Amino acid sequence: MIEHLVPASVRTRAAYGDELDRVPLHPEEEPGVARAVPKRRAEHAAGRACAREALAGLGVPAGPIPRDDADRGAPVWPEGVVGSITHCDGYRAAAVARATDVLALGIDAEPDGPLPEGVLDVIHSTSEERAALAELTGKKPEIHWDRLLFSAKETVYKAWYPYHHRMLGFEEAELLLAEDPVLSGPTRGTFTARLLVPGPLLADGVGPEVFTGRWIAHAGIVATVIAIEAPPQAG
Repeated sequence: MIEHLVPASVRTRAAYGDELDRVPLHPEEEPGVARAVPKRRAEHAAGRACAREALAGLGVPAGPIPRDDADRGAPVWPEGVVGSITHCDGYRAAAVARATDVLALGIDAEPDGPLPEGVLDVIHSTSEERAALAELTGKKPEIHWDRLLFSAKETVYKAWYPYHHRMLGFEEAELLLAEDPVLSGPTRGTFTARLLVPGPLLADGVGPEVFTGRWIAHAGIVATVIAIEAPPQAG
């Protein structure tokens, strides 16, 4: 799924069901799930296995991808690589790219169903977001727009966090979702996220003020991606 949403410079690997859940963890990865329940441990192992296969597509040797527990458990990627991992029931995936090609990368996947009651309050959805959700639901009720909003906000956080190393509140990004009627096949579309935080959004003041991303709904899963490509190198 996510392979349909990323630029050519990004390498991905996805697994459906429990395809990779029994792949052993590297010893350096064990502490990250030492106290995890078996289901969480299996998802973690599959996500890391996806990440290593995606890295192989960049020509990066297989190795451990530990959690940085001093940095909110963020994955520790090889030097010069940006990446993101996601997992939910029935789907695990990873996306990676060279930092010279992609400045920021975030992915998220969720079950394709309505959000549980009250979650929109938890994520501090704005009045503008709720009005847009109501309008979209009226036009396309078969799409779970509330779930897409939640997933897109998670993706914004994953793309933003490596530059700032602090929490980005759900209320600090205002999202607008849209369907792309031109694309065929699985239902998919785009979204924009206006960041409501001061200061540079990416390293050394590199913009943009608005993140743009893409989404897809297929086979019981919704997935969202942000991949901010690096500007061309001078010379």
